[in-house]
Amino acid sequence: MRGLRVVLDTNVLVSGITYPRSIPGQIVGAWRYGAIETVLSHYIIEEIVRVLPRLSQNRLSPSAIRDLADSLLFLADIVEPEGGQEAVLRDPADQPILGTFLAGRAQYLITGDKDLLALAGNYPILTPAAFWAKHSG
Repeated sequence: MRGLRVVLDTNVLVSGITYPRSIPGQIVGAWRYGAIETVLSHYIIEEIVRVLPRLSQNRLSPSAIRDLADSLLFLADIVEPEGGQEAVLRDPADQPILGTFLAGRAQYLITGDKDLLALAGNYPILTPAAFWAKHSG
């Protein structure tokens, strides 16, 4: 797995932070221990800041969430999403995530978002489970 460059979608990061023993949690752990290189954008980080407080499982204070977001800026390769609009993207709100993947020249986009997964025929987009099955051994 070492040397893989991936984009972790917001849903993967939030799940991984909230449930560290889950597959997304194992992927986030692999990143923390240097097994993968992660590419993020300010858009993804700000989305985490918006989503985490709304989760009932969230045990982080607002200041802890902000500290987490700030630490992600140092742990990840931060890119600005490429502009443009993917013609076959079902949900235009997902464009910044796809744009992060393209700008970051990542090998995989890891997501649980069905609209992004629908593009798996055009881009290397995997669910967390598929990525983990393919690269954890």
